[in-house]
Amino acid sequence: MDKIFQQDLTKEEKVGGIFIVKLLFKAPVTMPAREQMEAVMQKRLGDAECFSYDSDTAVVQFAATRYRAEFKDGAYPPMLMIAPAAFDGNTIDDFTKSQMWDCGDDKDAILSECQYALIGTDMLAAALPALERAALDMDFTEALVELFPDCTAVYFENSGKLFTAETIRNHTLPRDNRFIQFAVNVRFFTIQGGEDMLVDTLGMSLLFLPDIQYHFHGLDPNLMVNHAYNTALYLLINDNPIETGNTIDGIPDGSAQSERWICRYEESLIQPVREVLDIDTGAYAAGNRQYE
Repeated sequence: MDKIFQQDLTKEEKVGGIFIVKLLFKAPVTMPAREQMEAVMQKRLGDAECFSYDSDTAVVQFAATRYRAEFKDGAYPPMLMIAPAAFDGNTIDDFTKSQMWDCGDDKDAILSECQYALIGTDMLAAALPALERAALDMDFTEALVELFPDCTAVYFENSGKLFTAETIRNHTLPRDNRFIQFAVNVRFFTIQGGEDMLVDTLGMSLLFLPDIQYHFHGLDPNLMVNHAYNTALYLLINDNPIETGNTIDGIPDGSAQSERWICRYEESLIQPVREVLDIDTGAYAAGNRQYE
C-alpha cells in the first residue's frame, strides 16, 4: 500500500487477446479421467466435446460446441485448453501484487506456497459477442475449480486478480455479473504529491470493451470502486452504448438530483496503455480538463 510506483507507459495492452486463468496448487496436479472431465465440462458449459486427452503431457482440449464463433470462412466452436505448468509467484511484479485486493493478507502466502499451476485458455473465442465470451470463460473457470478440489487459488492473468478457489466455488453472483467481479480488476491509486486519486479497471479489453478511468479528489474511493464495477457491468450487458460526450449518473450526494458525469474516450493514465472511457467527476475531477 505504501510503495511508490513509476508509470511505465511503454506497456500496451492487446485488445481481444486470449483468456488466461491459472489454478494454483501446493502439490503436483493429477489430471482427472477423461470421462469425468467431459461430464463436468458438459454440465457447466451446456455442451462440450473432449477432442484431445494426452495422458503423457496431461494436456486436454475441448470444443465448446454450444457456441459458434463467426469467421469469414465459416463458424467454428471455441476451443478450451487445459495444461499443467510450474508456478513462481515471484514472477508477478510488485505493481500487479499491489492491486490484488480479494485475498487480503493471504495473498503473499498463496503466491509463495503454490508452486504448481493448471493453465486454462480459450482459442477462437475472441469472435464471440462479449456476453457469450464472458459466460464461456466463467463457465470454464467454474468447471475447473470443480474438477480440481485441491486447487488453492485462482489467478486471472489478464487482469491480475487473485481469489481463493473457495470464493469461486461458493459464489452466489448472478450469471452476467461473474466476469466483471472475477476477471475484471478495479484498481486504486493515490497520486504522489497531492490529494488526487485514480480508479480504473483492467480486463475489459479482452471482450473488446473499454476499461474505465476516474481521476478525482474529494470522493470516497470505495464508492468510486463500486461505481466502476457497476459501470463495467452496464457496458458488458448493453454492449457499450456510451459515446464521447454522453453522461452517466454520478454518486448520489443527497440532493434532489445528483450530478451527471461526462464520458470521454482517452488514453489511459496508468499502464498498460490502452483507450479507456474516462469519466469526468465534475467538481471532483482532477488533472487537466481543458477539452477542445
